[in-house]
Amino acid sequence: MSEEILIQYASPTLAGLKAGNLFSVEFTDKTDMQDSIREINRILVPKGLRMIPLCEQGKRTLVYLFRPSVVEKGLSKDKAREILDLCGYPDGTMKQQLVSLIGRMRRKKGFPHEIGLFLGYPPEDVEGFIKNGPKNAKCTGTWKVYGDEEKARCLFQKYRHCTDIYRRQWKKGIQLEKLIVPV
Repeated sequence: MSEEILIQYASPTLAGLKAGNLFSVEFTDKTDMQDSIREINRILVPKGLRMIPLCEQGKRTLVYLFRPSVVEKGLSKDKAREILDLCGYPDGTMKQQLVSLIGRMRRKKGFPHEIGLFLGYPPEDVEGFIKNGPKNAKCTGTWKVYGDEEKARCLFQKYRHCTDIYRRQWKKGIQLEKLIVPV
């Protein structure tokens, strides 16, 4: 997996602005995928980030890059906990909840809507999407917004700006390790 893919699809998480990002990567085989993720985790883990494969489809793997401490904090909020309870998640650690998410993704076609909580989306927006699907959203950016539209639009702009800056820095030769904001 190239560093360019991380810069393009996960800059807000690398910068500490977002809890996590999802992106799909093509690998030649499962061993290549595991080796690639292991190698990148050597850079990420000391800085408080982690990358894991969520599910595979053919030669593509859906990869989750996240900040465990930030995800854990978000999942512990009352509204997030309520949503996870309704979706059948165990009352336990973030790691146990993540294992449940992976199981749900591998058993089910498509994304379980509560995945937004693992990406740092506001619980009211995740709940809004679960209840309404794509209908009645106030706006759409990185996610569909049902709650605070102004705050979401500001975040969407921050994420775009961050990605633009990271792309420029990486193209100038700045190494991935230097672009990661540690926890």
